[in-house]
Amino acid sequence: MPKPQKTLSQKLRGGYYTPLPIARFLVDWAIKSPTDAILEPSCGDGIFLESAINSLVKVGAKRETAKNNIIGIEYYESEAEKARHRIQSKGLKSQKNQVLCGDFFHYCKQYLADNVFFDAIVGNPPFIRYQNFPKEQMVAAFAIMKRAGLHPNRLINTWIPFLIASTLLLKKDGRLAMVIPAELFQVNYAAEARLFLSETYKRITMVTFKKLVFEGVQEEIVLILGERDGGENHGIRVEELNNVDDLNYFNPEHLSSVELKLMDHSTEKWTQYFLDNKEIELLRQLKSNSMLPVSGEVIDVDVGVVTGENKYFVLSEQQVQEYRLEKYVDRIIGRSMSLKGTILSEKDWKEIVKSQQPSFLLRMPEKPYQKLPKEIKEYIKYGEEEKFHLGYKCRIRKHWWVVPSVWIPDAFMLRQVHGYPKLILNRANATSTDTIHRVKFINDVDGKTIVAAFLNSLTLAFAEVTGRSYGGGVLTFEPSEAERLPLPLKYAEEIDLNNVDRLLREKDIQAVLNMNDEILLNKGLNLSKREAQMLRNIWVKLRDRRINRKYTP
Repeated sequence: MPKPQKTLSQKLRGGYYTPLPIARFLVDWAIKSPTDAILEPSCGDGIFLESAINSLVKVGAKRETAKNNIIGIEYYESEAEKARHRIQSKGLKSQKNQVLCGDFFHYCKQYLADNVFFDAIVGNPPFIRYQNFPKEQMVAAFAIMKRAGLHPNRLINTWIPFLIASTLLLKKDGRLAMVIPAELFQVNYAAEARLFLSETYKRITMVTFKKLVFEGVQEEIVLILGERDGGENHGIRVEELNNVDDLNYFNPEHLSSVELKLMDHSTEKWTQYFLDNKEIELLRQLKSNSMLPVSGEVIDVDVGVVTGENKYFVLSEQQVQEYRLEKYVDRIIGRSMSLKGTILSEKDWKEIVKSQQPSFLLRMPEKPYQKLPKEIKEYIKYGEEEKFHLGYKCRIRKHWWVVPSVWIPDAFMLRQVHGYPKLILNRANATSTDTIHRVKFINDVDGKTIVAAFLNSLTLAFAEVTGRSYGGGVLTFEPSEAERLPLPLKYAEEIDLNNVDRLLREKDIQAVLNMNDEILLNKGLNLSKREAQMLRNIWVKLRDRRINRKYTP
């Protein structure tokens, strides 16, 4: 497949040119009649419009008149002109009313007022963050989202209002086929959109790829196929292909044989739909089990220390000695790889320091500059010469050199993980940077028990559907997500934390899970061996899927 190219205008739109196999597949699925009216709300260079004309011809339309069934809208005139030229290059006369230049959301408002609806809406909407969204477009987009009953905020990306507005413009039996980020499955700011889609479409199909689509972009994309009238079979299904080129040989009719899953009409994440119905049902049963506590009942998770400039505030032992700052530092962990087991011991700490890793947090006195010791003044002067004080987090402080919210946690939790999440008991009296979450034990629980019990197949399975992962395959947790994990604790006191720590350092997570599952799942929750194994399989399936994603030409 040729490498997609971008013009300056395309870069401003925030997306990449759509590979031809994707455009062709989406329109072939969406268009069912030679009289279908088709809209492309962000048409770029017109690849979807060309594909739509070809698809209309396939279902019986005359090529000379097929172009009259399509409307493309493009914000940039340079791109709109490319789209017109693409249509003309096929021997068809393109008119201005076929490729409109302007803001889609303003056109959407007018279409809704005039009761203009479409049989099929296709495309690849731009992926632009809120802060880069032109204000006039943003106001119009937010108004349409509110009309749909949603509550837009400053976290959203532009693809969400494109998706919502396009849905409003569909006929009662219309079809939507779009390229969107896999963020739809998992990010919190898309939660309302997930609920809206599940309530609006009778049937949703998601086509995903094991490999990333665009070179150099760690953004996983999915193809969403929405049917307003799904016939008798309602639900959601996921078809996973290896890469985009598979679409060249894939018949859209095959999708009818893919297992349909009952849609959860809530804001829950959609990562669960990569599982089969039996696996989904088991997770839903466990989640509704009132006897199964969640992690937030025993731990309070907070972000690590935000220094504003780790390079300046987090020092190695050698740097501390060089600048004579021994009196003004605390212990700090800045790298997740330093947390090898489930216990951070004093011995571990000494090894970290010996390796000359940055492991000391500068804690300067909160006093006016004139009253500071000489060595502190000298270090502040050095920081200002290097312009560290101009960073946003530093310049908003009363004294830029004073790091706020420094406290020693009971334990740590990895914010980003490769294989699996874990808790690490803090026996080294250290804090952590914001690459690692800080954990406090609450409600008078035994911290050793909680840390040991955290590693079980049930909690790890739910971690995969609760956290979020991006193109590089790393699983990320916000504190609120880390506090929503089901955590079986009955008989957890029988688990030997030192043994768990030893096994993890030997890289034997399977032995830990075998031991903990028997105690917590089979004995504690009275799950069968088959159910416990199913939970293990869920974790492995979702873990391997996210880890194995990478771009392949």
